[in-house]
Amino acid sequence: MVRETRRSPIPANAALFRPGKVDFLKSANYSVIFAAFLSLPTMQLADFDYHLPEELIAQHPATERTASRLLHLDGDTGALTDRQFRDLPGLIRENDVLVFNNTQVIKARLHGQKESGGKVEALVERILTDGVRALAHVRASKSPQPGSKILFADGVMATMVRRVDDLFELDFGASVHEILQRIGEVPLPPYIAHDADNDDESRYQTVYARHPGSVAAPTAGLHFDEAMLGTLRNRGAALAYVTLHVGAGTFRPVRDDDISKHVMHSERYEVPAETVAAVAEAKSRGGRVIAVGTTSMRTLEAASRNGTLQAESGETSIFITPGYSFRTVDRLVTNFHLPKSTLLMLVAAFAGLENIQRAYAHAVAQRYRFFSYGDAMLLEKRTPN
Repeated sequence: MVRETRRSPIPANAALFRPGKVDFLKSANYSVIFAAFLSLPTMQLADFDYHLPEELIAQHPATERTASRLLHLDGDTGALTDRQFRDLPGLIRENDVLVFNNTQVIKARLHGQKESGGKVEALVERILTDGVRALAHVRASKSPQPGSKILFADGVMATMVRRVDDLFELDFGASVHEILQRIGEVPLPPYIAHDADNDDESRYQTVYARHPGSVAAPTAGLHFDEAMLGTLRNRGAALAYVTLHVGAGTFRPVRDDDISKHVMHSERYEVPAETVAAVAEAKSRGGRVIAVGTTSMRTLEAASRNGTLQAESGETSIFITPGYSFRTVDRLVTNFHLPKSTLLMLVAAFAGLENIQRAYAHAVAQRYRFFSYGDAMLLEKRTPN
């Protein structure tokens, strides 16, 4: 059933819900769903806070990929429509192009111990060019020192080489990719409470994943199955792909009250020439560019920084906040994002902060499921004033 409302009956600053109990939410200010200080010259972190009951954080995926709900937000009117994700093909027009991120999640989490016996958990962020060294987040009672050894399962041993900012360079002496395939675990996000199982190995991965390198899934793409991709093609839409390898920094909270001081993590990306051509063709025929996920959005906009989309590869730390002028993307398919996160700031930039505040309050009231395994949104870009 589709229900449309021009304005949610829930004001954006209503304090309606009890605080959740998830660790990463404990430090949030829950006196309001969102604290919006639109008159301030600099946006503050509190503008992007909201209250989420713990039970709305999806711990498992829907029974089928396309079985989730879809909240449709018109950025210009603020209209909200409750839909099912299966409705999406009916909202796509001939000559539109959907751009997906075809990165593949690697089994990046390793459990081991130091030579002293202390437990260690390592999350591989990036495999370096020689294939035997990696940059990793390491959690232990005491940080390993250069030259120290970490012992993992199956006789695997790594030497800590040096610190690189908040990461540790580890030398495994053998193919890191093969080691991860053999003994690694799917790196589920911190808000998912269960250990990764066989179901997660398939469902925390898009059906079109091709290029290994991410430690987190591009979660908007988890809603698509092969049948829906075929339906989209049959409607005359083009499907195109970019690659952005998602790092663990995607879960890093913004800590400075002045969000302009936040420094984004850097991620590797590639925009192939055929995607540039598909986007250009769509625009020339009056079609719309629909980014599937914030990672696709950030990739397209990073490669459009000179005004038009370019075929390129490199590193991006693009930080999109309200006031940003979008160059390529017209619509965005996305999941619901964490309070005070850079991704929440991105969607607010795209569809309007007040619209997002109202949409999230509506989603909480209507019991949508949040975050990686949760429901989705379709956002129409707000026309700049």
